[in-house]
Amino acid sequence: MKPLRVLVVVHSSLVPPDSLQGLDPRQIQDWRAEYDVITTLRASGHQVQVLGVLDSLIELRAIITDWQPDLVFNLLEEFDGIVSYDQHVIAFLEMLRQPYTGCNPRGLMISRDKALCKQIFAYHRIPTPHHVVLRRTHRLRLPRNLRYPLFVKSSTDDASLGIAQASIVADEQRLRERVEFVFEQNKSDVLVEEYIEGRECYVGVLGNERLQRLPVWELNFGTLPANQATIATRKIKWDLAYRSRHGIGSGPAESLPAPVAAQLDKLARRIYRCLGLSGFARMDFRLAADGSVYVLEANANPHLAAHEDFARSAAAAGLSYAALLERLLALGLAYRSPWRVLYG
Repeated sequence: MKPLRVLVVVHSSLVPPDSLQGLDPRQIQDWRAEYDVITTLRASGHQVQVLGVLDSLIELRAIITDWQPDLVFNLLEEFDGIVSYDQHVIAFLEMLRQPYTGCNPRGLMISRDKALCKQIFAYHRIPTPHHVVLRRTHRLRLPRNLRYPLFVKSSTDDASLGIAQASIVADEQRLRERVEFVFEQNKSDVLVEEYIEGRECYVGVLGNERLQRLPVWELNFGTLPANQATIATRKIKWDLAYRSRHGIGSGPAESLPAPVAAQLDKLARRIYRCLGLSGFARMDFRLAADGSVYVLEANANPHLAAHEDFARSAAAAGLSYAALLERLLALGLAYRSPWRVLYG
């Protein structure tokens, strides 16, 4: 690909330094993806500017008008502290007729709403755990047909925010306590779903119209105590010392029966299309002991650090980290936004 003018948009608190020299791994964890993307794009010959965004789009519009980037590389996961508002930033880019990487605003909106995704999965007969949505603004009334144990989480937040061992509940009292906790802590509605014991696998997908499925990746819970649920808590995902102590890691899913691998491939593509995703995404699955496959959720614009699951699964498919970023640039330039369809 010829060198491009690339504007990398990040949260204002995640603008990385130019070098990692002298920094502890714990210090760089929060903005590692931003650093990896920026330094790799520059090493690939692209002209890169970085803009931190918090609660205003004035500077974004100004730099697009003045510098006229070929592409915006989107690394935002929220706007003004609200996760679901990242879609509006991308809609803003579309109204400016500015190409960007990653998912379109409609796909972001749908995939961020776990309750809505569940309804779409049910309509398309995509297997997912039994669930109920409890509204924060309504009086708490628990359905009587719930099957314990249950998994309690926010219906909108991602990246394991608020997920802990206490998210798995075995009786009504603990369910009420956890639901009230999520109401207060996350300020969101609550998704309560049947807890599926089994293997946790991730399937990455790249593409707009034509899709490429990446190798199936699996989270290995290592020496996690037997009395703890095997779920991707925030501690398991982001606490480096905890991961090291318990040998927690991830890698290619091994010994997958051929029918299960085929089902994962088919489901990942179906989910991507029925949610209207573009650019890249990761689907999270549970594989039960009886061979049943359940989709947990779809993650548009998953974490892009070079050492994280999506980039590592791409590497297993023959895409180096630099090549992966080039692919995302190409997909962003090729995406047929509504303004392109109408005006060419």
